[in-house]
Amino acid sequence: MDKIGKWTFVGGFVLAVAAGLGVQAPWLPWVLAVLGLVVGVLNVTGEESRGFLIAAIGLMLSATAVQSIPYVGELATHVLSNVIAFIAAAVLVVSLKAVFETARD
Repeated sequence: MDKIGKWTFVGGFVLAVAAGLGVQAPWLPWVLAVLGLVVGVLNVTGEESRGFLIAAIGLMLSATAVQSIPYVGELATHVLSNVIAFIAAAVLVVSLKAVFETARD
């Protein structure tokens, strides 16, 4: 299962970057979301959840600031919006796991 989670993350990240660079398909956001759910379930453990959530928040906040960079801002925004679609599903799963873990204690 470890290898499935790792390869899902790599594949989802590569697919998100490719989608940001011009590969367009109507099903792509759904595939990124499903891959993100799998990553959230298989990859992020309890002790990694805090760091993962903080990094995801930083990524989501910085994605909006990148737009203002001349020449590369638009391209970077397209790439980051797809990466965020991938990561957001994982964040949802990890957040729910953290809430249930906290409530259980």
